[in-house]
Amino acid sequence: MIRSVARRLPPPNSPSLLLSVSAAIDGIGPPLIRLPSLKLLTLASAKQTLRPPVTMADIAARVGVSKMTVSRALNRGPSPGRGSSQALRQRILEACAEMGYVIDQTARTFSSKRSGFVAAVIPSLNNSNFSDTAHGLSAAVEGSGLQLLLGYSDYRVENEERLVASLLMRRPEGVILTGGSHTEATRKMLRAAGVPVVETWDLPAEPIEHAVGFSNAEATAALVRQLHAQGYRRIAFIGGTSNRDTRGADRRRGYAEAIKALGLGEGRVISFGQPPISMDQGAEAMTLLMRQWPEVDAVVCVSDLSAFGALAQCQRSGWKVPERIAIAGFGDFEVARSCHPRITTVAIDCVGIGQAAGELLLRAIHAARGGERLPPETVMIPFRVEMREST
Repeated sequence: MIRSVARRLPPPNSPSLLLSVSAAIDGIGPPLIRLPSLKLLTLASAKQTLRPPVTMADIAARVGVSKMTVSRALNRGPSPGRGSSQALRQRILEACAEMGYVIDQTARTFSSKRSGFVAAVIPSLNNSNFSDTAHGLSAAVEGSGLQLLLGYSDYRVENEERLVASLLMRRPEGVILTGGSHTEATRKMLRAAGVPVVETWDLPAEPIEHAVGFSNAEATAALVRQLHAQGYRRIAFIGGTSNRDTRGADRRRGYAEAIKALGLGEGRVISFGQPPISMDQGAEAMTLLMRQWPEVDAVVCVSDLSAFGALAQCQRSGWKVPERIAIAGFGDFEVARSCHPRITTVAIDCVGIGQAAGELLLRAIHAARGGERLPPETVMIPFRVEMREST
């Protein structure tokens, strides 16, 4: 039974006229609209004959060679010093381009035991830090003959688990994850798969195999210590309401440990919004902080986006920054470098994380192809506290 939603029709002289069949067939919805000047296009009359896909046999027939010759030309590349072979390969490539042929990777995977791709899972596609990391990873694998398949988990370990299961079905030659917190099922799948694994943006206590990152807790603690050195004593923290973002949870832990070590009491923590914390949520959290602890003289935000929201709320509320309150973020986002006043932050080489992870993964894949296992490695990525006008 066909169901469709009735749409409001534009005037008859409109350049585009959409005719929708209502649900009146089922006895619901508005009545069927009848226009005498239009004919109903049936599904049968709209059918078109599907064109069969171009195959290797078609390419062979076009060039006048065997399928095996085409396969060798596409899979093995040019043969140095053999002019006739290279000329024939060029003819085959030109025929492929003319006919739009793309080689079937499935057969190659079965025969070579190599899928030709690596998989990476990041928390978000619209976070510039993780986007930069993906760019660094892509640059590292470029030229290796491997392709990058990217998925995002929306900061949920259960989503990551499903992604990893789906990716492993396609037999990647290596996997890169964000963070060191995963479900036990994810860890078991990756260990059983026997492919190289690199965890990034963290220094997990028990890495699956390789790690490229830094301590989010220590980076935040360093920021708190720097604020303390400048004379701030009533330092608060703004973060999310859950530990879904494990890096955010580590930053909160680093803040709490630094506050305690400096003898500043238990600290002042505002938890607001599900990770990742947005600018709007940062502004709302700042409002709560003003009400609950009006004596605060500095605030560390879990990210630069939430810090920008806090800064905007301070300006709307007449709290001068940094005279009335100092604001610091994390991540060195472009917005933190461009706003006024510019926001103090922890700067991370996001592209460098991706490049280092990609290079490490390639070395591990090369070893695996040779029947060896690269010993587990941990690559430390430096961070720095970037002091700016907001503090």
